[in-house]
Amino acid sequence: MLVKGFPAGAWGTNCYAVATGEGEDCLVVDPGQASLGPLQDLLEKHRLRPVAVLLTHGHLDHVWSVAPLTAGRDIPAYIHTDDRYRLADIVGTTFSMSRDQLMSMTQGELELTEPDDVRLLTDGERIEIAGIPLTVAHAPGHTEGSVTFGVEREETRPPILWSGDLLFAGSIGRTDLPGGDPAAMTESLQRVITPLDDDTVVLPGHGETTTIGRERATNPFLLELGSAPKPRGL
Repeated sequence: MLVKGFPAGAWGTNCYAVATGEGEDCLVVDPGQASLGPLQDLLEKHRLRPVAVLLTHGHLDHVWSVAPLTAGRDIPAYIHTDDRYRLADIVGTTFSMSRDQLMSMTQGELELTEPDDVRLLTDGERIEIAGIPLTVAHAPGHTEGSVTFGVEREETRPPILWSGDLLFAGSIGRTDLPGGDPAAMTESLQRVITPLDDDTVVLPGHGETTTIGRERATNPFLLELGSAPKPRGL
């Protein structure tokens, strides 16, 4: 499996391209602000053809570029049912910030229109895109419709989890934005994260790649599932 990612934009949101190999169809995970240029370079370098966009949740730092990426290309965008409403008002459902403030913060770049083809995800759903079988886990807490995407173990590869803003290296997603819920976050961590194998590779929405074993041993939110240092992410 070919997995390539990079941090993009003012919020350093990790965007990923995933394919079975060079020169194949691929899926894109969380194309955030200022991701289109680096993503296009990555696609050209590895001769990849995007056929779907997966969104771990509906905050603007993860969905900023979904519409221009999919427009006119017959590329669907997948999001959980409970975050679907966010795509109709991406700024207003993330935080209170005027359009002018946002334009100033991002040097005049604003690509926040709704994608044409939106497909809804449900908890436990299994989908296969670009030859990659994925399991969707509903993981509310950061937003109502936050999800993770998991790929099961293969003989020469450990399991992989795109955790969005549920789990980071050393931290978790914040719960103080509209739609956040500390109790739901705790339940999601217990239900979605703690059963996973230690060698599961975690590809988060922000920050460095980690593993479940590393987080189980060192992440204060998993150790205590209580008060701990300030969460990261938008």
